[in-house]
Amino acid sequence: MLMATYRVALNMEFVRSADKGFEEGVRIASELGYQWIEPMVHTGWELLSEVHYFHSFSMEEDPLLMREICDRYGVKVSSISGHSPLMKPEAAVPRLTRAIVLADAVEARFVNTDEMVKPEWMDDEHAHEVMRYTLEKAALVAGRHDVYVCLEPHGIYTKTSEGLLRIADLVPSPWIQVNWDTGNAYLAGAEDPYEALERVIERVHHVHAKDISLEDSERERGKVTGTPVGCACGDGVIDWPAVIEICRRARRDIVLSVECGTVEQAGRSIDHLQSLARCC
Repeated sequence: MLMATYRVALNMEFVRSADKGFEEGVRIASELGYQWIEPMVHTGWELLSEVHYFHSFSMEEDPLLMREICDRYGVKVSSISGHSPLMKPEAAVPRLTRAIVLADAVEARFVNTDEMVKPEWMDDEHAHEVMRYTLEKAALVAGRHDVYVCLEPHGIYTKTSEGLLRIADLVPSPWIQVNWDTGNAYLAGAEDPYEALERVIERVHHVHAKDISLEDSERERGKVTGTPVGCACGDGVIDWPAVIEICRRARRDIVLSVECGTVEQAGRSIDHLQSLARCC
C-alpha cells in the first residue's frame, strides 16, 4: 500500500522574535539543517522588512530574488504563507492570487491560508458566500499554476473538521485542499484533534507542525482558535507519533512545516520530527 512520505520545512516565523530579515532567516534555517522553508509574503512595502528586522518577503520584489537567496544557502521553498482574510475579498483575492504566482515562480506547490476574522456585520450565510467568491477566484489562478491553496484550522469556522471541510468544499476544485495545523486544532478544543485529522486526511496536502506547551494548553485550550507559533516539536502536548501515523494514510508527499517561536526551538524541532518520520 502506498504511504505518505515527508519533508520537514521551517516556517520563517521562527526568526520573528529575533528581529531577523528574510535572508538572515534563510541562512539560519540552512545552518540548522533545514532544506525547505515556508516564507511569509506581503503586498506593498513594509518598513521592518525593508530594514531587515522582519522576515516577510514583499511580493513587489522579483519572485526570482527569493529563489536566488534560497539558492545561495542551499534551501528550497516548500510553500508560501499567504494567509488572507477570505471574508474580505478586496484584500484576499489580490493577495492570494499573487502568492500563487510567486509560489509557482519559486517552484513551491502550496499556498497556505485560513478564513481569518469574520466582520461583525456579516452573518454566517453571507460569510460563506463571500468566501466562495474569494476561493473561486483563487482556484482559477491556482489551476493555471498547479499550486494548491491549503486551508488550515485557525478561525471560528475552521476550528472543527466539519467547518473546515465546508469551506474547502465551497468551490469544487482539486486546487483547494487542507493545511492541517496541529497546534491550532488542539488549542481550539472543539473536538479530539486526532479524530478530526482522520476525518480530513484525504484532503491534507500540507501540515503546520506546531506543538503547544503544557502551560499554554492549560491557559488557552478552548478559549482561542489558534496561535501564531508554538514551542519546539516534542516539547509540548502534541502526540507526534499519532500525527505521523495518521498522515501516512494520505498517500502523498506531505510537508511538515515547523511553526515555532525561536531559533533554538527550530533546531530541536527538526531533530524530533526526523527521528519519527522518513524525511528528506
